Formats: sequence, C-alpha cells, structure tokens
Amino acid sequence: MKQYITAFIDAFLGSIDWTWKSILFDVFWYTNYFWGLIIISLVVWLLEIIFPWRKEQSIVRKDFWLDGFYMFFNFFIFSIAISGFYKVMQVAFTNIGVTHTSLALIDPSEWPMWLQLLTFFVVLDFVQWFTHTLLHKYSFLWKFHKVHHSIKEMGFAGHLRYHWMENILYKPLKTFAIMILFGFEPEQAYVVHFLAIAIGHINHSNVKITWGPLKYVINNPVMHLYHHSYHIPKGTYGVNFGISLSLWDYIFKTNYIPEDSGKILLGFPGDEHFPKDFLGQNTYGFRKRDK
Repeated sequence: MKQYITAFIDAFLGSIDWTWKSILFDVFWYTNYFWGLIIISLVVWLLEIIFPWRKEQSIVRKDFWLDGFYMFFNFFIFSIAISGFYKVMQVAFTNIGVTHTSLALIDPSEWPMWLQLLTFFVVLDFVQWFTHTLLHKYSFLWKFHKVHHSIKEMGFAGHLRYHWMENILYKPLKTFAIMILFGFEPEQAYVVHFLAIAIGHINHSNVKITWGPLKYVINNPVMHLYHHSYHIPKGTYGVNFGISLSLWDYIFKTNYIPEDSGKILLGFPGDEHFPKDFLGQNTYGFRKRDK
C-alpha cells in the first residue's frame, strides 16, 4: 500500500511542478504544452478575426470565457488531479508483469522517425474516432458528451470544452492502443500532440477551411460544424466523428456535408434546459433524472 501512496503523491506533485516550470519557461520548448496551447489559440483566434466565416458572429462569441476556462481545466488542472491515479495503475500493472513493452505486437524503434510519428498519429486518431462514436451511440456516455455539444456558437476554444469523464474513457484506450502497437511513444511524439491541438482548434474555429482534395483525409471546420448540428440525419446517432482525420468518416460512411454556408443551428434537442455554467454542466451526467 505504501508503494501506491508514494507513487500517487510523487506523480501528483511532479505534475504540479512540471506545469509550474512550463509557465516559467523552465522546460524544453517542445514539452511546454502550457505556452504551446496559448500560442496555438492566439494564432487561430487571429485567423477568426481576420477571416471570419460567419461574419455576424462576435469576436468574443457566446461562452468564449467559459470555453477558455475549459481549455485550461481539461488540459492542465484535471490532468494534474488525475495524474496520481494513472501512476498507481501503472505501478499495479508493473507489479503483475505488465509493462509498456510486454504487450507490444511490433517493435518500431528501428523505423524512420517520420514513419513512427505517422503511425502513432493515425493509430491515436482512429482510437479517438472510434471512442467518439461510442460517446454518441450509448446514452450513458452521451449524457457526458452533451457538454461538448452544448456549444451554440463555434470558436477555437470549443475544441477543449468537454466533460472530464471523457478523459477517463479516452486516455486508457489511447494508452492501451499505444502499448499494443509500440509499447512506448515515439521520441518526438510532441510533434503529433501539437499538430492534434492545432487541427482541433481549427476544426472548431470560425474560419472556412476545407483543405481542397485533402478534405477526404484531414478534418476541417465545414465538416466538423455539421457534427455539432442540432438536426442530424434520420436513422443516425451523429455524423462526422473525425478528430484530426476525416478519413475514417469516409471509410465508414459517417460523412455528411449537405452545404457549406455555416449558418446552421447548433446543439441538441432539449439543450435549452441544459446547464449554462461549468459546475452544472459537469454534474449533469451524474443525475439519474437526466437522459
């Protein structure tokens, strides 16, 4: 028991220390996700200001500050809070002989770095796409995912507006997928993480980008806007589930872009009764009376 308590405390304090050092620029730039997130956010926000898709939408749109809080809460505060639990799980698996490399099916360490990173990116994105479909398909998961779909005006910060329970589902699945495939993250995995943040911000932004022929591979704001549509095609539980890549939606026939004006109603039926504040939104999914 002492081993687990020590691991929990060390991981928790270590996460706080690393975040604080990041704020003070006391870590390598490529591991500084605090300022990296801020820089990416400012760049995409500037694009929204210069090239607005929905010109009637305010620069400081509806729920702008709420979404800004979600960004830092989900990316840092919650990550710090949960870090100790993940470390305890890691120690527990190690104690029974399950390590990062023991489950790996292949050894990509000799591959060129670009191929390691590309494979890492594609595998992670597929796991997220698949998990995202589950969030829509099953009502007990949808209750938590409603937080993300309560956005009524799209903007870059909406990317990280989601219920913390989604981290509980996403992270173990992503970790398990990497353990099975690689056993470890590629040395330069930060490239993939920063790229995913940038694409996610752009996809939620008020900028009309489609990437031309690459729209069948890379997700984009036009496609993702219809994922947030109030009205979804009959007989479906959602469309356009892609995170960074649109590829999976075209492969599995969940793609849907009827037009590209950007002037559609966002949300979900009954969202007028959904809580508007952070605390209410994050307790909503635990209430038995909610559906």
